[in-house]
Amino acid sequence: MYTAAAVIYPQALATSITLPMEILQAASQMASVKEYGAPQVRFLLAGQPCEPMTLSSGITLQPDTAFTDLPPLDLLLLPAIWRNPLPALRAAKDWVGLLRKEAAKGTRICSVGTGSYLLAEAGLLNGRPATTHWNYFEQFSRRYPAVDLKSRHLITQSDNIYCVGSVNSIADLMVHIVEDWFGSPIARAIENQFSPEIRRSFRAAAYQNEADSSHHDEDVAEAQQWLRSNLCSPVSMELLAKHLQLSSRTLNRRFKRATGMAPLSYLQSLRIASAKDLLRHSNLTVGDIAWQHGIQDVSYFSQLFRKHCGVSPLKYREAVRGKLFNPEVHGRP
Repeated sequence: MYTAAAVIYPQALATSITLPMEILQAASQMASVKEYGAPQVRFLLAGQPCEPMTLSSGITLQPDTAFTDLPPLDLLLLPAIWRNPLPALRAAKDWVGLLRKEAAKGTRICSVGTGSYLLAEAGLLNGRPATTHWNYFEQFSRRYPAVDLKSRHLITQSDNIYCVGSVNSIADLMVHIVEDWFGSPIARAIENQFSPEIRRSFRAAAYQNEADSSHHDEDVAEAQQWLRSNLCSPVSMELLAKHLQLSSRTLNRRFKRATGMAPLSYLQSLRIASAKDLLRHSNLTVGDIAWQHGIQDVSYFSQLFRKHCGVSPLKYREAVRGKLFNPEVHGRP
């Protein structure tokens, strides 16, 4: 079982807690089917102190535990801070140093919006890429000049430290974490359930200080870069292995050990993510999109897309275009 927790404070924005919680609980329910119904994710609310807390919005939350008594975690979430984050920093001065201990344990820590101020205050973002809510870019840069602010990215990653710029972007990151924990089929089902028309893949949205920095195999990192560079060309794994001066068997073994997937599966995931963007934002035919991604057989491309996304390319386009451009969704002038 995976354990996730969110730290709550009076200025926390409730949706930046409830949306990740609901995504992870939905993934837990799907994954539990194979485990005879046993829950696969536990989500805790941590308060300091551990007593009912009324947020600025008027919502009252009951912590499950004090921050000082947290069990070992796989994910720690720092919610967005409503309005000016500086008062929240002053109120957090007694516990913000505990974030360094969690980071040292290898816990994956993620801030939402101005929750990144707490990471910066703890010194965890010095020399690292980070982002925050767009309205506070200038204030953040002045207060934390040692942080490498990435104002053009909605998600940043540096080792086990993640920042996302908005509540919408936390959904993108949660889908990435679900895929990491439970695999692509469950991640795609979650993505389709939670507003597929606004989702972007983690790889498309994130700034990472290393390419897929969860591993340190230089040959595999080079292979990943080669696959990204040849995304739109017909490629073979034999050609990639030859480029790296490795045998196909060795490449496959090391790639899977480093990334959790085979090179071909990695290439397919990149192509599907790119194809989804084109289906959202262009009028290219499905055949043209397949061809632009090095796939000559449109039927095979459609089967591959359905395997990853649960629907055909045309059904996907119809769904996202309907929600993106339907005037009843966005309101008539």
